[in-house]
Amino acid sequence: MEPKASCPTAAPLVERKFHVLVGVTGSVAALKSPLLVSKLLDIPGLEVAVVTTERAKHFYSPQDIPVTLYSDADEWETCVIRAWDRSKPLLFCPAMNTAMWEHPITAQQVDQLKAFGYVEIPCVAKKLVCGDEGLGAMAEVGTIVDKVKEVLFQHSGFQQS
Repeated sequence: MEPKASCPTAAPLVERKFHVLVGVTGSVAALKSPLLVSKLLDIPGLEVAVVTTERAKHFYSPQDIPVTLYSDADEWETCVIRAWDRSKPLLFCPAMNTAMWEHPITAQQVDQLKAFGYVEIPCVAKKLVCGDEGLGAMAEVGTIVDKVKEVLFQHSGFQQS
């Protein structure tokens, strides 16, 4: 998320633009992508783009995402994260079935992301599409949007509404 002045000759209180990149991978949680993007667009001063894997598109219609959609046939997230400017916030929302969530490798990976300073929006417990009941469902859209607002406020003085 990066502030950008809309016009250098504008009035002293220049509207700030914040850029949010939403990454979507091949999880059933991708179903929430259109709603998440729509709710993020309700935040004044926020510009949103989406990068998605081809597998993620099986869970939603790209026409339902009202912003620029970047697509890649490969799993892109490691490249995006490795190239990320670490002075800027990065939030991640894990989503997987309960067995995957409970695997020790998952805890190591989540801990590593947090060690880099990235912010976890924890998964929640519920009955999952696969039939499992337990942790693994992506956080609710409202929770994610609230966390984005909180992080914007902490990192830039963004005015919460």
